[in-house]
Amino acid sequence: MTPATPAARPITGRFVLITTIAFFAVVIGVNAVMMRLAITTLPGTEVDSAYSASLAYQREIVAARQQNERDLQVAAHIERQPNGVASLAIEARNHAGEPLARMNFAARLERPIDRRADRAIDVAEAGRGTYRGSAENVAAGQWDLVIEGDAEGRRMFLSKSRIVLN
Repeated sequence: MTPATPAARPITGRFVLITTIAFFAVVIGVNAVMMRLAITTLPGTEVDSAYSASLAYQREIVAARQQNERDLQVAAHIERQPNGVASLAIEARNHAGEPLARMNFAARLERPIDRRADRAIDVAEAGRGTYRGSAENVAAGQWDLVIEGDAEGRRMFLSKSRIVLN
């Protein structure tokens, strides 16, 4: 007596169809997951609407020229503590070197690669011409420090600087 060998299963049209459908389902599923991860992690855009940004471009040029004519001297110093708190100090002076009081400064730290990590810095006047603020949960690394100053509802100053926080 010879031992029984399992019978080889024949390849049928149904088997080929199911295998082909399963293969493409896996490929399409993996592509869908990878697209979703790519779109949600790094949008790759600087602005939400290029059209709106292009309309505002001429206004930005005029505002930059006016800022240059005002010749404001704004110095900022930011320091990150080991606990993740970033402290910002701003000193603002006019063209004659006199301290600028009663200005409203707003500042934010923007991550160059991920807008979801941006942090607003609450800035308040600490003295005549001196403004201070802080933000919590600031990670170490490269940031863009954006400072906007306005007085009487008009933007007087805008600055964007690339910095590295340790």
